[in-house]
Amino acid sequence: MVLMGIDAVPCEVEVNVSSRGFSTATIVGLPDTAVKESLDRIGPAIANCGYSLPDKRTVINLAPANIKKEGPALDLPIALGLVFASDGQLPDTTGKYLIAGELALDGRIRPVKGVLSMGMLARRERYTGVLVPRDNAPEAAVVDGIDVIPISSLTEAVGFLTGAFPIEPSHVDLEDVFVAAAKYEVDFADVRGQEFAKRALTVAAAGGHNVLMIGPPGAGKTLMAKCLPTILPPLTLDESLETTRIWSAAGKLAAGTSLMAVRPVRTPHHSTSGPALVGGGSIPQAGEVSLAHHGVLFLDEFPEFQRSILETLRQPIEDGAVTIARSHSTIRFPAEFMLVASMNPCPCGYLSDARKQCKCSPVQVEKYRSRVSGPLIDRIDIHVTVTGVPFSDLRHAKPGTDSATMRAQVLAARERQRARFGERRTLLNARMGPRLVRQHCPLDSAGELVLKQAMTELGLSARAHDKVLRVARTIADLEAAEAIRADHVSEAVHYRQLDRQQ
Repeated sequence: MVLMGIDAVPCEVEVNVSSRGFSTATIVGLPDTAVKESLDRIGPAIANCGYSLPDKRTVINLAPANIKKEGPALDLPIALGLVFASDGQLPDTTGKYLIAGELALDGRIRPVKGVLSMGMLARRERYTGVLVPRDNAPEAAVVDGIDVIPISSLTEAVGFLTGAFPIEPSHVDLEDVFVAAAKYEVDFADVRGQEFAKRALTVAAAGGHNVLMIGPPGAGKTLMAKCLPTILPPLTLDESLETTRIWSAAGKLAAGTSLMAVRPVRTPHHSTSGPALVGGGSIPQAGEVSLAHHGVLFLDEFPEFQRSILETLRQPIEDGAVTIARSHSTIRFPAEFMLVASMNPCPCGYLSDARKQCKCSPVQVEKYRSRVSGPLIDRIDIHVTVTGVPFSDLRHAKPGTDSATMRAQVLAARERQRARFGERRTLLNARMGPRLVRQHCPLDSAGELVLKQAMTELGLSARAHDKVLRVARTIADLEAAEAIRADHVSEAVHYRQLDRQQ
């Protein structure tokens, strides 16, 4: 098995031992450096497990030969081929198995990437099951219809395949996994004040909208971003499987973890490179935007990111995917995430803050804000101001709206969206195309007037026009309103405060 993006592709390992030629072993079939070096690991592992290597010319072919083979996942199947070729015996099992694993020098088997995709491949191709490292077994066991055989060593693998050492398949109770994971250490009740910002985040979560928070240091922007997953709906099984595949292919899934049971939150530093953010490399790997699939991508200190790197976010925000083209292949990574960004209003951070006086000139403020391009700001649905919290609110105010209350509102709004979109039950208001916007976002005369004034006074683009309507539709859903009223449009327009007349 080899990975192409997040998809597993079957790789057949062929071992031929010839009596002619020198006693050498050669790997062919587009192996990368890690695969070529595998013989230096496999030889000691085989010897330390008590088996012998062929002492004749050996050719190991990795088919198909037109796909680049990378990583250590082929160690185990290559070692098994060499063991059976040397001993002159064949596997005794009646089933047909996919095999993957990295070998240690003493014969232990270490975990590898992409085992969930491997399990899905085995089910799709009607294999009996998979032989995988023990630490990867819970991950593969979530796939129904196949036997997941956990292997700890080369000796166990040989014993199982010859029938000498039976191994019970691994099983995972998915309900227990989701119940155990549905716990959060933060809650919106911990956020003092900021009820207006909480309302904006409720709207964002209900419709899947991107949001930008602008406010001084210490106002609670980062805490609210961390609390956002607590009000999002729980992952469905399909969403969990797709997210887990990405994390598994990237090697980010913790050992012994079966599924990503909660929505991921990725918080890359502003020094992050472009390939790390959106994906890339000679053999394309998933970036932060894909690791945040079905979750939240939080970009703190938004203007501190390099502008050229921020511009790479345009495609995934619009398309919900990242396409990386290389000479040998084109890889597509899913990237449907909620973008949550935060920034200060000025370089010092205290513009319009009652607690401290801002020392920035208008030119400095304009230069600071221009680090984020207009087209990128245009793609963010909601811009909300987060003000400093007074001492009285910090010490004596009663806890504000909690996550449970906000989550109930979000779930009700999303249920209305599922009913509205029918067959497209996974579609959210934020991802409605122009045709669906015209169909589901009609306005009465009062709403038309509010929107017309906003377009004229703020100079909104055509994209911003549609975003206002999408946000207004979400606000109406939160209030269980069939029709979009003028006050819904007015609130949606208020969330476009960074737009300026061109």
